[in-house]
Formats: sequence, C-alpha cells, structure tokens
Amino acid sequence: MLTDTEISKQAKTSPISEVASSLGINEQFYMPYGNDITKIHVDALKQPTQKKNSQLILVSATTPTPAGEGKTTTTIGLGQAFTQLGDSVCLALREPSLGPCLGMKGGATGGGYSQVLPVDRINLHFTGDFHAITSTNNLISASIDNHIFHGNTLNIDPRQIVWRRVMDMNDRSLRNIIVGLGGKMQGIPREGGFDITAASEIMAILCLTTDFEDLENRLNSTLIGYSYTDEPVFVRSLGITGALLALLRDALHPNLVQSLEGTPAFIHGGPFANIAHGCNSVLATKMALHHADWAITEAGFGFDLGAEKFFDIKCRLTELDPAAVVLVTTVRALKMHGGMDKSQLTIANTEFVKAGLENLDKHIENVQLFNKAPVVALNRFVDDTDEEIAIIRDHVESKNILFAESNHFTEGGKGAIDLAEKVKQAVLQSTPFKPLYELEDSIIEKVRKVCQAMYGARDVAFTKEAEKDLHHVEHLKLTHLPICIAKAPSSLSDDPRLHGRPVDFQVTVRNIQVNAGAGFLVVLTGNIMRMPGLPKEPAAEKVELSESGEIIGIN
Repeated sequence: MLTDTEISKQAKTSPISEVASSLGINEQFYMPYGNDITKIHVDALKQPTQKKNSQLILVSATTPTPAGEGKTTTTIGLGQAFTQLGDSVCLALREPSLGPCLGMKGGATGGGYSQVLPVDRINLHFTGDFHAITSTNNLISASIDNHIFHGNTLNIDPRQIVWRRVMDMNDRSLRNIIVGLGGKMQGIPREGGFDITAASEIMAILCLTTDFEDLENRLNSTLIGYSYTDEPVFVRSLGITGALLALLRDALHPNLVQSLEGTPAFIHGGPFANIAHGCNSVLATKMALHHADWAITEAGFGFDLGAEKFFDIKCRLTELDPAAVVLVTTVRALKMHGGMDKSQLTIANTEFVKAGLENLDKHIENVQLFNKAPVVALNRFVDDTDEEIAIIRDHVESKNILFAESNHFTEGGKGAIDLAEKVKQAVLQSTPFKPLYELEDSIIEKVRKVCQAMYGARDVAFTKEAEKDLHHVEHLKLTHLPICIAKAPSSLSDDPRLHGRPVDFQVTVRNIQVNAGAGFLVVLTGNIMRMPGLPKEPAAEKVELSESGEIIGIN
C-alpha cells in the first residue's frame, strides 16, 4: 500500500493558472507562488460572476479521538466526488499550523487519495501567512513594551497588559514568562507569555475581515490593556496601524491550490477550534461561493467546537448559511467513546460500537439545534467490518437521518459519490439556521446556553477571575459580542477524560478575554491552554530532508 507521500508524488496536476481559470478568475487577480500555488487578489470578489445560487456545505465531525476521524480528508474527498459528477465545486479549508504538524497530529492536507497539493509547502511555510500574522502580533507586543520604556504617555499599567506574544510552534515553556530582565536598558520587567499563532486575535481578525478597510478598523479596535486608571487602551493609540496593515498586505489574499484530482481549493487562515473560532477565512469561503456552484468548507474539531462557532460567530457576522451539514464519524471513534482502549481500536467489537453511538446521537442533536439536518458520513478505515458499519447505518437511518459510507481515502472522489448524492438530497430540505443565543443575552446567559444545549452541561460556574473579567467587559460596553468558548476538544465536557456523552457535569469558566477587533469574547474553560505542548515523541522526529532536497514525513 502506497504512503500518502508516495501517492502525492504520483499526482499529475494542472498548472495553478489553469485551475484558477477553470473557476472563471481573470488572470489580473493572480498572485502566483510558483506553478502550484497562487494567491487570488480580494478584488476578484468584485468580478461579475454567473453563479447565482451557489450552495455552501459545512463538514464537521463527532468528538475527535487520538485515532483521528479524517474530517479534512472527507472534505477533500467530497469535493473530488462533486468534480467527478461534473459539478462546479471549490473547497475552502484552513491552513495547517506548524504546531500540530511537528507536534502530535502531523500535517493537515488530507490523506490517501484525497489530498490537497503541494503537501510539503502547504504544511510548512506555504505563502507565509502564518509568519505575517506572527510578526504583526509581535510588533504590537514590542510596541507596547517600547512605549512603556520611553515614558509611557498612554499611562499603560504593566500589570494589566492583556496582549501576549505568539509563535507558530508548540512550546509549553513559554506559556508564562517574565520579560524585561537584565537591567535598566533592557525594558521594564513584567509578566508575559506566549500563545500559539493559531490562537492570536490577529489570526481571528484576518479570518473574519471582509476587506482592507474592515481590516484597518478591526486592528484599531483591538484591546491591548488598561491604564493605571483602568481605562482601556487600544492598538490605535500606538500609532502603528499602517505598519500592521503593511505586514498583512499579502496575507489578506486567499491561497488557491488543487486536490489530487484537480478540485480547486482555497486554503486560507488557520485558527484552532478548541482555543479560537476554528474556521477558514470569510474571504476564502466567499471566493469559493463566488466562483463555483458548490463551496465545501470545514470547521475544526467536533461539531460542539468549530461548527458551533461557525454558526454563532462566522455565519452571524457574515450572513453565510450552509445548505447542508456533513457529520463525519468513524467506527474506531465510536468504539473509543464506547469505552474501548485506544490501543485495541483495530479489533472488531460491535458492543463498543453500540455503546459509542450516544456520542454520535448528541452531535446529531447539536446539528438540529441550528435548524439543520445532518448527513452522517462514515469515513471507512481498512479494519472496519461490515457488521460494525451496519450497526451505525441502521441506527442513523432509524432516526430518518441520511447516511453514507465513504471510501475516499482509498478511492478518491469515486469513493465519496454516494456521500455527494446524499448531500444533494439534504440541500433540498435546507432551512435557515438559527443561533443558539441572542446577542442581547447577558454573557453568563450566552455561556450557559451553549454549555447546556451544545455540551449537555448541568450548569456553569464562574471563577473569581472570570467574574472580574465580566466587570471589564461590562465597563467596555461589549456584552453584545458573540462568545468563543475555549474547551477541551476530546470531550463534550471541559474535562478531556470524559468520553461518550457525559451527563450531570458543570463547566468551569476561569477567564474571559476581550477580542474587540475580532468581534467576540474568548471564554476559557477548564484547564485549556492557548499554547499547546509537544508530545513525548513529536511528529518532528519523523521529518527528514533527502539528499535531493525532498521533504519526507511531513504529512
């Protein structure tokens, strides 16, 4: 059996200019990065199009496990299936982060015969978007400390700086640090720390902005801290907005690549769904909708994280509304949620499959909470048995929910034809989405509604620190913003050890961070960290550079 790398190397792809042309994009909007990648200028959205009734499809999943459910691979396979059916289709995906690529999860360009190319470039530096976001974020940090060092005319209280540095790497040692040590000329000592770039507010701003004017307004509105008199201080006061825009100039334009089978794919922005809002950029999604009859996108982690934020933040702010929702699950994920040890998941066991169905049931209910009917996609793995799959199929269809077994990993688009046909059926039943909460609700009520409806929590508890944060939000008059809950991705609860469908649990809110520029409030729950750590054996140990200059082991 060929490896993902071997499969990708055998692919016969078209020049990216031909892929862009197939979408009807005028060459004046191309910003090529070689023959395989091009950015598309945002002004391409102003170009007249024949597409009037383009349909947006959202791909999400049940609660992820270390085994992996293949949500991105399924999204790519589904896009390839539409291509094989002769439909006009375009993908809209997130960019991979170096943190997971070299950490626990590895690359994020799909797998098997459902991949986007070029794998090594997309998974590593791609077009430099992450680096631009990192530099933009850290220019703000440097400017804050520089301003304080040179007299602090803004009266910034070093104890109340909320802006943190970022880097696109997992490094637990940098979560909490002291900056400014070394003497009088080395700065003002204060507590600080690093988040991962995917959790940066600059990442969220880039992914939610609609044009350069909107980008400038969002940057200026970004909160960096408070003065000694407890007055908020925003980026606009630092006088560096022009430099920030310059750093983000190229990063704002979506990146276009293609799948193994030539399906166009915009890959742009990469916020994590457990510690950020988990969706690719609005501009990339709109590019796909503008230039194809079908636009297929995904939201990170399980439906309770990325998809909830897709609806309550991204759709609410941009008036997007998916015509169908695909809910990806696997036999081995359900076995693990049913109580099976992860080291035994390749062993057939129908009882553990049955026990794990409660997790799938909750996610089906969650999709329905947004007024949508899901299509359950069973991403088939080589060790799955027909008997195990039949249990899942019968269970789903007994609820009058569409079900499709998908073999895109081994067969490419051909293996996802049935899934594509079921998605088309679901679109015929499409109804407008409804959010989980109203913006006029109090923050406490918003958090409670999401935790109780989406996670199944009994109630929510706010720590003393979170209560202080609430007062700050009220003082800033930002209680109308939507919320972005940061939570353990491996459980419906805020406790990563609770699999299946936990009951009678309480979610603990420990902090609330204001992302005024992005336009939402980050609600930190449990022990979730915005800077991940590396595992004992990180994926970086498997990456090599051959004598011929070929990168091996990155996918």
